[in-house]
Amino acid sequence: MSTPATPLAGDFVSLLQRSQMALPRMELGGDGPAITQATTVFAFRFAEGILMAGDRRATAGNIIVTDAVEKVVEIDDSSLLAIAGVPATAFEMARVLQTSFEYYRRSQLQPLSLPAKVRALARLLRENMPLALQGVGIVVPLFAGVDHTVSPAQPRIYFYDPLGAQFQAVNYAASGSGSGTIRSILAFQERHGSPKPVEMTLPEAVRFALRLLMTAAEFDSATGGVNPEAQLFATLKILRATGVETVTEEQQSAALAGTDHD
Repeated sequence: MSTPATPLAGDFVSLLQRSQMALPRMELGGDGPAITQATTVFAFRFAEGILMAGDRRATAGNIIVTDAVEKVVEIDDSSLLAIAGVPATAFEMARVLQTSFEYYRRSQLQPLSLPAKVRALARLLRENMPLALQGVGIVVPLFAGVDHTVSPAQPRIYFYDPLGAQFQAVNYAASGSGSGTIRSILAFQERHGSPKPVEMTLPEAVRFALRLLMTAAEFDSATGGVNPEAQLFATLKILRATGVETVTEEQQSAALAGTDHD
């Protein structure tokens, strides 16, 4: 006479199934408010350093919430964070990084190393895992920082997945809903274009970045793009070994018009 199979020791889920019981399930209500999302951001290396850019649109479902979001945040004088995902979570991460980097600098009388900064952001993303797994707090950022362990010092680009895995990009990275288009153009320009992104001057890099956003906006409604006639520009910041510089709207307008700017 055969005996019923015994559940494996410790297999609680199997035991519940055999007892015709089910684990409780939590589901988000279908009529809940749409979550605000911020996209698109990217960074690439040019002749003078790294240009990090983001459009200024935030959406909630099919609703445009605003076209005035600053998605590239200066963490300290040698670090930039570009946010894609839920702004509330991302901006809180930026504030935590700003505070912790400054506390370390003041308490240790020296800045935090680039590897430590990269791991600090990875830790915040891992701590955000419960919200990310629920789909209500996903952040997929880009990070750029200056590596002072080499001579001369070099700015570097890093990208992450929502759970905190970190990767160093060689020459470019992108995140957000318009990132597919932007990565494709960057890859083509790097392999076949002239000048290549790493050979571009600052005016050329600014013009190229704005055109990338304009192209991405044509294929992705969540990307705000650039519209000089409506005074709608991007957030552009430059990271050099010597520090951070913001590209003003006047400089962006001059770059699109094909004139040099200071």
